[in-house]
Amino acid sequence: MIDKIRTTHVGSLPRTPELLNANTRFSNGEITREEFLAILQTSVDDVVRRQHELGLDIINEGEYGHITSGAVDYGAWWNYTFTRLGGLTMTDTDRWANAEVVRSTPGNIRLTSFPDRRDRAAFSEAYEDPESGIFTGRAKVANPEFTGPVTYIGQEQVDADVQLLTTALDKVGHNRKDAFVAAIAPGSAARLTNKAYDTDEELVFACGAALAHEYKAITDAGFTVQFDAPELAEAWDQVNPEPTVADYQAWIRVRIDALNEAIKDLPKEQTRLHICWGSWHGPHTTDIPFADIIDEVLRAEVGGFTFEGASPRHAHEWRVWQDHQLPAGSLIYPGVVCHSTNIVEHPRTVADRIISFANVVGPENVVASTDCGLGGRLHHQIAWAKLQSLVEGAEIASKELFG
Repeated sequence: MIDKIRTTHVGSLPRTPELLNANTRFSNGEITREEFLAILQTSVDDVVRRQHELGLDIINEGEYGHITSGAVDYGAWWNYTFTRLGGLTMTDTDRWANAEVVRSTPGNIRLTSFPDRRDRAAFSEAYEDPESGIFTGRAKVANPEFTGPVTYIGQEQVDADVQLLTTALDKVGHNRKDAFVAAIAPGSAARLTNKAYDTDEELVFACGAALAHEYKAITDAGFTVQFDAPELAEAWDQVNPEPTVADYQAWIRVRIDALNEAIKDLPKEQTRLHICWGSWHGPHTTDIPFADIIDEVLRAEVGGFTFEGASPRHAHEWRVWQDHQLPAGSLIYPGVVCHSTNIVEHPRTVADRIISFANVVGPENVVASTDCGLGGRLHHQIAWAKLQSLVEGAEIASKELFG
């Protein structure tokens, strides 16, 4: 019986300078994989211990095993797959930073580059001002292209993810059923340039078939798998000109169908889907309303839905649950602390946000979370302070909701 509001987060946590340095040295071939894994295990042990001691209920390995090159901690939710998917050929182009302009047509949505986003165009002066605070030091990263059939070649790496977390959990006595591992969703993996498949839909389903191996490895280990699918909401701003809502819903539908196909044999209670409106610290005035996409999102055959609920642009959208029924046996993981502001939320504010969701869907169906990953977006002191406020706010809400 549930008698408290449980807590979790979305996945990425701040990496230590030591881990970033080891990551760079390993990427450059300066240390062996065995040496790197030893350093990685120490780091995972520490981040798991900190979460456990803080009182978070559902924890992870901080996504520390999602390896990227370079000593800048900007997160690895997407590019960690560059070494886990076959069929890719590396380029020297950063797809998000280049100036390529791509135009969509009715019924044919294509994503343009970051500089061509509609939010950026509306606030071009602010985006070009280095003092505006919009950017947070993201390093440029070369991106590959799909040039052949998509396969999964990351079994050794996902096995390491699982083992790292299992070992760290055992050291602090945290139950593995209360732990999760994040993995990219098919639609996000398919955002790389497609030179291998005739249609966007074929590529998305191919990514799903490949990534199904990663998803199964995580759930077979007893963990929950979180599917990172920010594109379901965030990509709306990356379509030029602005599409019709119906066209965008159809674009989302393909991605949900591919996910459902990939996870059809997994235990539903060990799955959760994360969506958000992007991690960049911009105005977000061109974000699509949650109400316009929630019906498609809820078609996902998952046990839970994590989404932004604290962002100044989306904090009001708890109201969508007044008009939309949560699927039976599913949970919501609303963000009640924000990843895009340095202000640490007061525990009372956190509690009030939790209670708003609990009053609509029932407290037994709410797990308090973060809007998005905190690693690479916030200073480590601020990130951990936000998680502490999350735990304290959930304690206040629990007392008021459960007595």
